[in-house]
Amino acid sequence: MDTLQATAPQAPTAARPDAGSSFGSRNSPARQVRHVPAGREYLTFRLGSEEYGIDILKVQEIRSYEQPTKIANAPAYLKGVVNLRGVIVPIVDLRVKFDCVNDDGQGDINSFTVVIVLNVRGRVLGAVVDSVSDVMQLAEQAIQPAPEMSTAVVDTTYITGIANVNERLLILMDIESLMGSSEMGLISSLSVN
Repeated sequence: MDTLQATAPQAPTAARPDAGSSFGSRNSPARQVRHVPAGREYLTFRLGSEEYGIDILKVQEIRSYEQPTKIANAPAYLKGVVNLRGVIVPIVDLRVKFDCVNDDGQGDINSFTVVIVLNVRGRVLGAVVDSVSDVMQLAEQAIQPAPEMSTAVVDTTYITGIANVNERLLILMDIESLMGSSEMGLISSLSVN
């Protein structure tokens, strides 16, 4: 099984004026380059024709899809469990959960289908998606709030915002809120850290 490790973003470092640049000379005090906070990083992925993003800090790794062991009487979106280096990990198919499926109610499995392994409040979970796009850094001002809709029509409690990126809309998802929702209940027994 192929694996891609996700790493936490590194803090930017200030440029040293003596590192080959000329602006530290002419008897002027040494200047430091200030880095403006650029926002948060999101892992972007596709469910059907829509693009979503989750906080990169919740991502542990990305793995190729392998058929999980089914659990009796589980909801359709809970595909089963896999053994990930000695840890039994529940696998949730987000395509089924968000109704991004084909005519038979299932998501197609192909070479782009991956499992995003998440670490949410100390619990390891897997989320099946159609494909992973990239890691994107978004400034706070690039993110618009989710539209207000009646929860009887559409549940938007798991959406943290929507960003317009290169003429396409990116739906930003609060994966912790989704996995801890009363419907899914995958992390409800854990205390908030």
